[in-house]
Amino acid sequence: MDAQRIPLDTADDATLVAHVRGGDATAFAQLMRRYNRRLYRTARAILKDDGAAEDALQEAYVAAFNHIGEYRGDAALGTWLTRIVVNQALQALRKSRRERVVVPFDESAPQRVEEIPDVPSSTPENLALRGEMRRLIERKIDELPESYRAVFMLREVEDMTVDETAAALDIPAATVRSRLFRAKARLRESLAQEMDGATQDVFGFDGERCDRIVATVLARIEHRAAHPAG
Repeated sequence: MDAQRIPLDTADDATLVAHVRGGDATAFAQLMRRYNRRLYRTARAILKDDGAAEDALQEAYVAAFNHIGEYRGDAALGTWLTRIVVNQALQALRKSRRERVVVPFDESAPQRVEEIPDVPSSTPENLALRGEMRRLIERKIDELPESYRAVFMLREVEDMTVDETAAALDIPAATVRSRLFRAKARLRESLAQEMDGATQDVFGFDGERCDRIVATVLARIEHRAAHPAG
């Protein structure tokens, strides 16, 4: 069947892969659009830099296109592509030497983690607050060690299963679970500290407010001294 007549936007991964193997760039473009968000977030979680993540993703796509013939379907296409992106991002990380990831922890220690409640978005004020919270959480995710960030992004943001995440990162499923627990625990602690610091500034009493109250009280005292009760 002529590739031009196939609705590639609704075609399954296997169909698109078959067309890509035949050199169909349009089919590959559809695959990229289908997986762009997941793969970009994966690279971004490792590299902590928007531009570097885009570069790594582009290199990964080129590698995937060149090696599409090696994909045998043993794993889901998304998992195969994620592995390529992870490898490319880690190579970029080592090359740039922007950070060294040393993550000592006890994989067996249990953790109890409370979920971070979502913020209602029904009003402009709540929408603004939601945006501020999103930026805060993104910043705190960036502060996680690389091995935690990657697991957190794939499991919590991209909603991949434990087994899919383990396959994508080439680590045991038990490690995925323990790292996710620790990532959530660190985020919870970090966000709590941020909130504790922020509450110190709530209803601030310095500056103009303090000066105004002091001046008002002094004025009242002076007035009473000048006009004692009869």
